[in-house]
Amino acid sequence: MRCGYPPAGCGQSVGLLGGSFDPPHEGHVHITLEALKRFGLDRVWWLVSPGNPLKTRGPAPLSERLERARAIMRHPRVSVTDIEARLGTRATADTLAALRACYPGVRFVWLMGADNLAQLHRWQNWRDIADSVPVGVLARPGDRISARMSPAARIYGASRIAGGASHLLGRAGAPAWCFVNVPMLDISSTQIREGAG
Repeated sequence: MRCGYPPAGCGQSVGLLGGSFDPPHEGHVHITLEALKRFGLDRVWWLVSPGNPLKTRGPAPLSERLERARAIMRHPRVSVTDIEARLGTRATADTLAALRACYPGVRFVWLMGADNLAQLHRWQNWRDIADSVPVGVLARPGDRISARMSPAARIYGASRIAGGASHLLGRAGAPAWCFVNVPMLDISSTQIREGAG
């Protein structure tokens, strides 16, 4: 299978931040830069999704979200991609399987906010995600306790890397996950959409 985009070299550690990015905002930029620094990543790719199967409302057109994301996220080690649309995948587990086939030798790390860890057990084939790639969790306001007590956090408790060793996550074998508390921007795409409405 050939993806052709974006480039990544064998042995590189690439963080994957998926979402609708509807709209992209400074909070996304902030957690991306923190992830690069805290998890020992060589690169981060934004996976701007065609649509989120867990959300009933459809997002803005993909081309519009990509354009906005590329305007706000400008960093030499970060790529904004439509790779899920190119691969034809919708579920995260399927996207990860396809990427691992496309990029043998690349170490992928799934990135998420603590709010997503709290509901990870509701994702399709969620254990395939945790068993195939390390997961980096960045704390967001109000979600720290529920995330740490979530079914996924309990089931994979023995695979947790302490926050003080977070730089090891990019080279860790799955299952492995790390929860880091970082200075957060209390902003969300939902708040932005509702404020514009």
